[in-house]
Amino acid sequence: MYQYGHYGAALLAYAPIGAVVALAGFEAVAIVGGLVCVSLSTLPDVDHRLPFVAHRGPTHTLVFAALVGAALAAAAAVLVEAASPLIDVAFVGFAFLIGTLSIGSHLLADALTPMGIRPFWPVSRRRYTLNVTPAKSPVANYALLLVGVAATAGAVGIVVTAG
Repeated sequence: MYQYGHYGAALLAYAPIGAVVALAGFEAVAIVGGLVCVSLSTLPDVDHRLPFVAHRGPTHTLVFAALVGAALAAAAAVLVEAASPLIDVAFVGFAFLIGTLSIGSHLLADALTPMGIRPFWPVSRRRYTLNVTPAKSPVANYALLLVGVAATAGAVGIVVTAG
């Protein structure tokens, strides 16, 4: 998929999590989490600019998703100072979830394409694809963006109604 499709996939994946976080009283955290998730959602495609790294290679794996989650969690551990150690742990865990989810949403979107992904590389070279649409399809990319925006709007509606 292309940039807009990945944004939509990230919004779709994050919407229920953001709603739960906002309903728990952490509206600002929910908004920042969504922005970070969408911002990181195209990170795996950095492989287009890396010499000697195949497209949909190492950056399109579950290992990479976990590494991004760990990096974001480490950044949160350094940056966040909460009044309670329990809140510190919650923010670090939330950061790990957001980092992993952003890359995971990218992988799921790319699995819709005929090229698919190899999420278990280097353990397995097996390629997974749902073969639904070509990555370059503007219709599919904008449809995924629209679904993500609709899911986000629905989540916001739930939060506003409950508040």
